[in-house]
Amino acid sequence: MKFAQIGKQEKNENLLIVDGLNIAFRWRYKKVPYYTNDYVRTVESLAKSYDCGNIIILADGGSVYRKNLYPEYKANRKLKYKDQTETEKKEFEVFMAEFANAFKRLSNKGYLVLKHSGLEADDLAAWIVGKRKDFDIGNIWLISSDKDWDLLIQDGVSRFSTVTRKEITVDNWDDHYNVEPDKYLTLKCLAGDTGDNVPGISGIGPKRATQLIEQYGDLYDIYNSCPIDSKYKHIQSLNENIDRLLLNAELMDLESYSEQAVIESGMNLEDLSSDVKEYLNNDN
Repeated sequence: MKFAQIGKQEKNENLLIVDGLNIAFRWRYKKVPYYTNDYVRTVESLAKSYDCGNIIILADGGSVYRKNLYPEYKANRKLKYKDQTETEKKEFEVFMAEFANAFKRLSNKGYLVLKHSGLEADDLAAWIVGKRKDFDIGNIWLISSDKDWDLLIQDGVSRFSTVTRKEITVDNWDDHYNVEPDKYLTLKCLAGDTGDNVPGISGIGPKRATQLIEQYGDLYDIYNSCPIDSKYKHIQSLNENIDRLLLNAELMDLESYSEQAVIESGMNLEDLSSDVKEYLNNDN
């Protein structure tokens, strides 16, 4: 695979991982129907800004792994698109066609693009981040407005949102969240994720989740502390639905279950590893 030069940017060990479809919605919300050229320029500009000599663009293909665990996963999105008018359906078809064009353009320019049926971009990103040392990757910048990707933030791994134009790093984490990075998963498991149709514990939002974390610790500490004697309804709900906490961990813990998600999608791990290594080690 031939590496494409990013302007005057030279090949180096740093990596830009792009949540492909996520950032494409930037143009959909602006009602810009044809955006291929802008998309490609944006990706290359971000790589240059963050001194990333490598670009990997990821696309969603659904999630066999999560559907097996919880069939209602993201079922709300199907209902949303089902109610579209004919005009809206045609507009969405144009939008997806433009994304396919941008994806192909970036691939033709020599960047690594990855998509597999039954596998989400989140899991591909988490798998690559988990293999960072094996692949001799330097700093990683995640490009996505999806806060789920904040589960991957650590020293040398940061996220930039093209929507808020804000960077989330280990150093400024406290400016964005009231829990430590290693407790963020617990917060999400307690509060749930309405966007992905993953319910949390009834009556527990981010504020109460933070209070529980401060009092008991992470999700496994909370699980082991239940049943908790309390007159409060949200604590009673936690006691009654404590297994939900563990199910949500399996659905949301990207670092722990990304490889399982890859396997269940049918994607060959050896081929995936080989493709990533070939791209990162190509100096042309």
